[in-house]
Amino acid sequence: MSGEEAWFGENGEDAEPLASLLADPDISDILVNGHKTIYIERHGRLELTGLRFHNVQHLYRVIQRIAAAMGRHIDERSPMVDARLRDGSRVNAVVPPLSVDGPALSIRRFGRDPLRIEDLLQAGALTDGMRQFLDAGVRARLNVLVSGGTGTGKTTLLNALSSFIPSHERILTIEDAAELRLQKPHVVRMETRPPDLDGQGEVTARDLVRNSLRMRPDRILVGEVRSGEVFDMLQAMNTGHEGSMATVHANTPRDALNRLVAMVGLSGLTLSEALTLQLIARAINLVVQLQRGSDGVRRIAVISEITGIEGAMIQMQDLFVWKQQGVDKQGRAIGQFSASGVRPRCLERLERSGMALDAALFRPGPSR
Repeated sequence: MSGEEAWFGENGEDAEPLASLLADPDISDILVNGHKTIYIERHGRLELTGLRFHNVQHLYRVIQRIAAAMGRHIDERSPMVDARLRDGSRVNAVVPPLSVDGPALSIRRFGRDPLRIEDLLQAGALTDGMRQFLDAGVRARLNVLVSGGTGTGKTTLLNALSSFIPSHERILTIEDAAELRLQKPHVVRMETRPPDLDGQGEVTARDLVRNSLRMRPDRILVGEVRSGEVFDMLQAMNTGHEGSMATVHANTPRDALNRLVAMVGLSGLTLSEALTLQLIARAINLVVQLQRGSDGVRRIAVISEITGIEGAMIQMQDLFVWKQQGVDKQGRAIGQFSASGVRPRCLERLERSGMALDAALFRPGPSR
């Protein structure tokens, strides 16, 4: 029996149809909408499969076994579960009464080998000039915020950016479900824990960020900031843990900063708006915005640099931008990456760190 089948039962009947889908390396998402409907995402496109579970009870049994294997429980009293499989795949399930049309299951797949920055270059997610700039920025310990919507590749990019971190540094990762797989020798991975059925034992991302400061990290990587932990993360970035990175759900770099402002308010501290903006502007150096095009390709849409505060607004400037002109007959996006022509303010810092870059990278026009 394969490792995947062992998660779903001890016989082939319970293992299918998920085992065959999990065995296909080209499938990135498995979306089960009730026992009769299963969608998959392959190469960035959603497809309806002809597969189905035998009945509602079959699907319910599979979901319960996945939850039990991860030490979780799901039923009418606790009708949601968020967990991960042994291969790192992210699993979310919702059952009645919350899901009206029967149990719903989603599995976010991750490749056995994390994509490298070279893979992203080959896929057209960025240019070599953008890669050189991000490489220099990470090595020079700029704090980076990766922003994007669901399924845009935030975790993938964070993994790739981590390859630029020198191997002698101690890295701590904090996630709700451990998805990051850093190819570095000195990594401590931490994962939040939800409360049990009695409401006890919860460990939040904020608890882990606070505790991580006592663990002598060189850098802290937060898989996704969602709430009050953002305040502690920003504090860490401002007080000796430069070069840290995090991701956030947002559609533009400006929206990403606005979300940080809102989340600082969830920390329970009564900071003025001016202090909040100052904290963010001093902590974050770069915002890397991701987008997923209509052709299913995930790209870096914008690399923006935070330059300070003017009035009641954080100032930023775009350094590289993806400009789309249209689509071809096959539905593929037609466009190019362009440098804005703005000279980054961080160049002096990069040079002091021995990361001098060719000024031609920032000349206006197509990014090479």
